Amino acid sequence: MAISSFEEPDDAPPPTKRLRWATQRVKGKPGNRKRTSIIGRLQHKGSQNEKKRDSAGGESIGTELGGIQEQPEEDNPADDPDHDRDGQGPRKILFNIPLPPEALDEEGHPLKYYRRNKIRTAKYTPLSFVPKNLWFQFHNIANVYFLFLIILAFFSIFGASNPGLNAVPLIVIVVITAAKDAIEDYRRTVLDNELNNLPIHRLVEWNNVNVSADDVSLWRRIKKATTRMIVTAWKKVGKKNEVPGQEYADRAADMQRPSYESAATRRASAFSAHTQRTSFASAHEDIQMTPVPSPLPRPDGLDVPEHDRPKTAFSYEGEGTPATRDVKSLINPEMPTGKARFHHDYWKNVQVGDFVRVYNDDQIPADIIILSTSDPDGACYVETKNLDGETNLKVRHALRSGRQIKHARDCERTEFSIESEPPQANLYQYSAVARWQQHPTKEEMAEPISINNLLLRGCNLRNTSWILGVVVFTGFDTKIMMNAGITPSKRSRISRELNWNVIYNFLILVVMCLVSGIIEGVTFGNGNNTIAWFEFGSIGGSPAMDGFITFWAALILFQNLVPISLYISLEIIKTCQAFFIYSDTDMYYEPIDYPCTPKSWNISDDLGQIEYIFSDKTGTLTQNVMEFKKATINGVPYGEAYTEAQAGMQKRAGIDVEKEATRAREEIAQARVKMLGDLRELHDNPYLHDEDLTFVAPDFVTDLAGESTPEQQDANDQFMLALALCHTVISETIPGDPPKIEFKAQSPDEAALVATARDVGYTVLGNSEDGIRLNVQGQERSYKVLNTLEFNSTRKRMSAIIRMPDNRIILFCKGADSIIYSRLKPNEQAELRKTTAEHLEMFAREGLRTLCIAQKELNEEEYRVWNAEHEIAAAAIQDREEKLEAVSDAIERDLTLLGGTAIEDRLQEGVPDTIALLAEAGIKLWVLTGDKVETAINIGFSCNLLNNDMELIVFKIEDEQVATAEKELEKHLQTFNITGSDEELKAARKSHHPPAPTHAIVVDGDSLKLVLDPKLRQRFLLLCKQCKSVLCCRVSPAQKAAVVQMVKNGLDVMTLSIGDGANDVAMIQEADIGVGIAGEEGRQAVMSSDYAIGQFRFLQRLVLVHGRWSYRRLAETIANFFYKNIIWTFTIFWYQIFCDFDMTYVYDYSYILLFNLAFTSLPIIFMGILDQDVSDKVSLAVPQLYRKGIERKEWTQPKFWLYMLDGLYQSIICFFMAWLVFRDGNFVSTNGLNIDDRLRFGVYVAPAAVFCINTYILLNTYRWDWLMVILVVVSTLLVWFWTGVYSAFESSEYFYRSAPQVFGQPTWWAVTCLSIILCLMPRFCIKTIQKVYFPYDIDIVREQVRQGKFDYLDKAVIADDAVPKESSTSSSDTPKPSKHTYYPSLDEDQRPIYPPSVAPTAATTYNGRSQNGSDGTEFTRHRPSLEVTQPPVRPSMDRPRPSFDRMRASMDRVRPSFEASNDFTSAALLTRLESSHSFGPVRSRRNEISSDLR
Repeated sequence: MAISSFEEPDDAPPPTKRLRWATQRVKGKPGNRKRTSIIGRLQHKGSQNEKKRDSAGGESIGTELGGIQEQPEEDNPADDPDHDRDGQGPRKILFNIPLPPEALDEEGHPLKYYRRNKIRTAKYTPLSFVPKNLWFQFHNIANVYFLFLIILAFFSIFGASNPGLNAVPLIVIVVITAAKDAIEDYRRTVLDNELNNLPIHRLVEWNNVNVSADDVSLWRRIKKATTRMIVTAWKKVGKKNEVPGQEYADRAADMQRPSYESAATRRASAFSAHTQRTSFASAHEDIQMTPVPSPLPRPDGLDVPEHDRPKTAFSYEGEGTPATRDVKSLINPEMPTGKARFHHDYWKNVQVGDFVRVYNDDQIPADIIILSTSDPDGACYVETKNLDGETNLKVRHALRSGRQIKHARDCERTEFSIESEPPQANLYQYSAVARWQQHPTKEEMAEPISINNLLLRGCNLRNTSWILGVVVFTGFDTKIMMNAGITPSKRSRISRELNWNVIYNFLILVVMCLVSGIIEGVTFGNGNNTIAWFEFGSIGGSPAMDGFITFWAALILFQNLVPISLYISLEIIKTCQAFFIYSDTDMYYEPIDYPCTPKSWNISDDLGQIEYIFSDKTGTLTQNVMEFKKATINGVPYGEAYTEAQAGMQKRAGIDVEKEATRAREEIAQARVKMLGDLRELHDNPYLHDEDLTFVAPDFVTDLAGESTPEQQDANDQFMLALALCHTVISETIPGDPPKIEFKAQSPDEAALVATARDVGYTVLGNSEDGIRLNVQGQERSYKVLNTLEFNSTRKRMSAIIRMPDNRIILFCKGADSIIYSRLKPNEQAELRKTTAEHLEMFAREGLRTLCIAQKELNEEEYRVWNAEHEIAAAAIQDREEKLEAVSDAIERDLTLLGGTAIEDRLQEGVPDTIALLAEAGIKLWVLTGDKVETAINIGFSCNLLNNDMELIVFKIEDEQVATAEKELEKHLQTFNITGSDEELKAARKSHHPPAPTHAIVVDGDSLKLVLDPKLRQRFLLLCKQCKSVLCCRVSPAQKAAVVQMVKNGLDVMTLSIGDGANDVAMIQEADIGVGIAGEEGRQAVMSSDYAIGQFRFLQRLVLVHGRWSYRRLAETIANFFYKNIIWTFTIFWYQIFCDFDMTYVYDYSYILLFNLAFTSLPIIFMGILDQDVSDKVSLAVPQLYRKGIERKEWTQPKFWLYMLDGLYQSIICFFMAWLVFRDGNFVSTNGLNIDDRLRFGVYVAPAAVFCINTYILLNTYRWDWLMVILVVVSTLLVWFWTGVYSAFESSEYFYRSAPQVFGQPTWWAVTCLSIILCLMPRFCIKTIQKVYFPYDIDIVREQVRQGKFDYLDKAVIADDAVPKESSTSSSDTPKPSKHTYYPSLDEDQRPIYPPSVAPTAATTYNGRSQNGSDGTEFTRHRPSLEVTQPPVRPSMDRPRPSFDRMRASMDRVRPSFEASNDFTSAALLTRLESSHSFGPVRSRRNEISSDLR
């Protein structure tokens, strides 16, 4: 087949020359197998390294640059059967081309079946709920056992008194559990329905040959018919209430109507960002912004309506429209058109092969290939936070051949096919090809399709009026759903372990039944005893049959040994615990009116055993809000800020942080007022809004006004000009008085830089056809953008080549300080380099993300030669990225340093304190994020995960070889003197101690695939266990789940995952506990979570307070439950000794019914609901108490057996104390009647047993409040009350008047008192000795509480109530003091554009007993200090600079020799850097920087 290609015409507008590095990814290797485990799917195929992933392959950029490849790639994964996870095979989708006969069945329907777009995360449907729920419930072995007993009781031969009554407890527990499950699943169903019924505009009244509308299952037809019938009936009932004209209004949305063709009409949505675009190729190609069919031809002379509406960077005002380009098209102009129109429909109705139109701010309903967009260059912007957690915008491109498809009539005239790979989960790879015949030449054409042409379900369209595309994957075939996994059924660890205890008790029960059956059979078979005189034959007729019947009768009589009441009580307790969690006002998030919401009610005890927490970054730890805080320009520092890291540094230096923070806030507020006044005086900037100003530097304004030196004024002007020109942001003007300009960027850092330039008078108004329009101090200027070399993680810099108004050509470059310093012009600006490096170092110590700004002036000839090379590289088919990077590197040399910036990435409120508190509790926190390595490292330092005393192991395998990864692992394992053996893994599973804070590991997604290989997984896991912190970056949702699974199963620990986006669903479902953050970005994580909270900081209370309470309460409840049933059951068993085990009841049957129902139920249930060892405040003040849960010491098998033995001992005392009274013979009461019958003997035993049980429960309860004491007293007295009332009625038969007869005997009172004392004495003595001589941590803390050592917590609460709370998230506010505040530091070669480059100092460590640099652990590092020579003071530095002086003072206190340590990018090292242009991979922070420079 001959395949042609076409080239981009020479007159292409400048935007087509822009290289979009940040959004282009190369195809990864086939990454999916058929459905196996999550880890299994990640082990077989590696993807490209990060360097290649960050840029597109030949086919993707070829699409953008106009080149259509001559041949499709040979190694198309669509042809690889291993690439297909579900065995669906490659799919070929046809558009307006009939399916070939071999693709049709006998009825003419397509043979290929595609999944529906309707998704369901709920576990049940109304039809499947009952059988499926019963199936799950009877997976519980105890339920099966109880069901068997109920069936057994229906046979009267086994002596059951009331089989119907026996069935009530099981029915109650099954119904309660089913109701709870139904409520939980109903919530998921509601969210599913909301998602499935979201609106979309789909092309209707045309033939989609890929699916058959008639091919609907019988069950779906029944459901649809039922739904239609109900809807029709409802409409008829409500017809009287219809609004006049409503029917017409509904119909008008789908009817044809004339529309203005010259400009986009406004779509009626209050939430959409609207644009006015007049830059389409021609008037007839414009698209309506309302869901209507193809427009009628526009009448001549119809003017374009004028609207006062927002404009974006693509609003080419006054420039006219670009010339129409003759390009190849999918449209066949010879095809007739029909009545096709875009109809308002629902997501669930979208099918493979459909044409759909998506509008600005709408969510993408399926995986869609883009045919055309509202942008003349076919670009659109998407937000992928639901996929990878990133909120920055990414660029996607329409097919070159589809950009003329704009209307319904155009869709009807298309004639093409798409050959696509099968559905697979890799978010960063997609391969397909579009094929068509070019008319009228009938030439066969093909255009490759990559991930850059695909919009994934769950993304949001941003800053693009509309896109038109075709659907390739729907429902569970979409990438986001393939990464999500299925909703698991979770059971708590105690519930799983409880099965073993039930089995143990069942074995004991079987032994008791065997003993009973054997003895009874033998006794009845002997014949030489009194049985022959009193029994008239046996039921079985033979000894063997008698024993067999007795065995089953004993199973019924002793059934309480395996108590069904335990399961009922646990359901009640867990439900109440969930309610208390929901009602906790301290976890209520007021901004979105959201309390902590338990969605799974039966796993609250698992919250008390969490050892590993896996957290997303964006939206979970951070707000993803960047604020420009400081800058250094021409050696002069500017900016006032007070960050959490700065407060922590001062705290360790012994400074009063509260007082310093208050003073700093006052100074910043004064400086802010002064700066705003000076800015207004300099230029009344209409785009400056006081509340948006984050860069507080009044001295900058005075220098900009020229009050210091002309040199500094020019430097400040050029610096801000660089910020305003070197970027890729889109500006959007919001009309108003005054107007407001907002920026949409691929990185929030970049938006912060451009916003600061706007605030000081350098405002980006938008893009013109020539370049960028700026408003500079009230003057509008236009700068032509010649080239944009964008940022990626390999380059760590971006550049813009600008033609200035005076016709000069200047390259502006911004990037990581080490990258920029290595590209500065040699032997120049020595003093400025040193001063700027010191300033950047200070900024980084404050936790700010630093960036260097430089420039270079180019002459015409130099630029012309370079641009020719650049165009050749951009048009290359093979190795395009490498060639472009080499060309870019050639021009980015011999730069002139302008200065540096510092940006604060604001954490969520309370994140550092929460992480520090969780670490004190012994919980290890891993960060699993889709963000870049550098960004994750920055956040790690800001939120206390990393500190500058840690050795940072950056695990990045460049060649993607397992052998290389193995060598790297072995090298790092040697650091800890381990090999990764099975013995070490066994020891690791038993050790729950947190690792020393000496190492942290960072691994990216590509390297993670290698180390998850079965050969390396165990060694990697043991390496991670030795590290204090672990950060996994650039990981897919499936990889997140794989890491969680590796740790959970490998170390046998309890895990918790927390996230806020759809990309976190897989790990949330994989972990033992899944927590979703119900933020403002969507509720995908909440839908699949077990608990939903409003902010990350609430996690500390959920885990350390409610989790610990729930675990301890439940563990104590279960142990006491087994204890009390052992007492009761064995008192019945001991009685069988004296009646030849014929299963005679020693108690009246009402006692047996009421024992678990009334006599002993309330105390133990309320112990599980309300018991507290310490208050919530003390639990947070002493987080180390949580470690008992991590070590699982509250519920252990030794504890189970000790309680069982205690119960056995007490049953012996209760029974045989009464037996001893009757042993020597009968005695009579005052009325002359004896009381030696079995029922009255039972009255001697039962009250004593109940009294012991309830008192025992009270002894094991920590909190003795009035409610608990009343419940114990009332439950105990209830035995007396019931005996007296029930025996007063003749209906009690043989039990009649038992109460007065027994209670009137002094022997009964004596036996009861002695039994209680003898039963409880051992327990009381042991607890006394333990608490006095061998106290647990909780005993010591409780004693300190009684001594008043925690009274300050109550006073602090009163003070907090009296004083309004200040947020600690803003650097302008007073931060909350944290117990552990660490300082950002970063491996030099792993720096992003804005990294902290902190070297450790003695001031950053703290030990209350010494000043030797120890941080209070066993890890101590000594460093010499170095006196710093102050640089010459510039004229503009004579003014007071409070923030700079504060930081300088803290730095001068103690300062190490950076040149000696070679740690991180420091001032001394930066000043030593000479011109160099490439960096080798860094394995850890110990590597010397000189070895990284090639």
